[in-house]
Amino acid sequence: MALTKLTTDLIDGSLGTDWQATPKTASFTAVAGEGYFVNTTSAAITVTLPSSPTAGDEVSIVDYAGTADTNNITITSSDNINGSSNDVKIDYERGGVSIVYIDATQGWIAYNAANETATALRLPTEPLSVDYLVVAGGGGGGASDGGQGNNGAGGGGGGGGMLTGTFNALSVTSYSISVGLGGTGGLKGANQGTNGGDSTFNSITANGGGGGGYSSGQASVGSNGGSGGGGAGHAAGAASGGSGTSGQGNSGASGASSAGGGGGGKGSAGSGMNGGAAETSSITGTSLSFSGGGSATDGGGGTGGTPGTNAGDSAARGVQDAGNGVPNRGGGGGGGADSNVNSECDGGNGGSGIVILRYPNTFTVTETTSPSVLTFSTTTDGSDKVTTFTAGQNGTIQFS
Repeated sequence: MALTKLTTDLIDGSLGTDWQATPKTASFTAVAGEGYFVNTTSAAITVTLPSSPTAGDEVSIVDYAGTADTNNITITSSDNINGSSNDVKIDYERGGVSIVYIDATQGWIAYNAANETATALRLPTEPLSVDYLVVAGGGGGGASDGGQGNNGAGGGGGGGGMLTGTFNALSVTSYSISVGLGGTGGLKGANQGTNGGDSTFNSITANGGGGGGYSSGQASVGSNGGSGGGGAGHAAGAASGGSGTSGQGNSGASGASSAGGGGGGKGSAGSGMNGGAAETSSITGTSLSFSGGGSATDGGGGTGGTPGTNAGDSAARGVQDAGNGVPNRGGGGGGGADSNVNSECDGGNGGSGIVILRYPNTFTVTETTSPSVLTFSTTTDGSDKVTTFTAGQNGTIQFS
């Protein structure tokens, strides 16, 4: 039986490498038996391995300028590499790898390497750790209709659901992003506040805050949501608050005979006329408050609770249209209230949500939606980047 090419090359000593003297500065197709100095100072470079290789064919690659840790060297082939159809990369400084073709099953495999800290040829899809904050839009506050009876009061909107955690992202995968809108406050004429919009990062979904109940001759209940909306109050009877979503927020408070209930917040449930407390996060490097419940008031024009100033929401003001939630904080809108039989008050709009991602500063986030739909900005905090998404629906991003 004839000897294979690999065996004969080993015997006659022809298994040498013909090093190319001129460094490569752009993507190229390699030739069997050659070695290349690859210079990624200006940009990442892709090396395409020879097609239709024979067992024993070799290619050697060296990171010429020590910049492959910033601009990676990607190696691709129509054949397998390390037994897989995936591309691989050299992403470490001064990396040097020699690879040899074995057969159709294993394809090209690395048999010699320099300066690697773990695997010589890594998959580009190795995960990177991403911290996330996902906040949904806050619910709108309920309206009151004084023409239907004295001392009615709408409930405060619930804070948008708030989720935090760490996600292992892949650098060659698209991820969905949506930023929820704030719910609309109920308009004069006895309307319920609407729920806020959901915010998402990949499969992580924060639910919009529940709308506040409205008052019109009778009181309506607050809606369920990330945090529940407050129930409306009326002299003819009061209504219960809506429920919050487990892990995202809390319930809204029930209304009273002439007072609406505060919307729930991420930090606590609504209590009486006061909206539930907000929750703080320092994902950006600065402590900020999110997802507070909208406050309500009574027929005499009582003031809003503590969350009205620090939770990204606004309190209702007696015999006036209620205040709106602060944009991109996910706070609930204030509940409308009246102090005489002829007054009618709108509920406040909920604040819009936000999505914030924190990840190593060696990566960059780019939008892959065409045309673009997302509004975002990126800052650096220490060794991390922080990308903040403030608007947009059904967009997609990648880490590179």
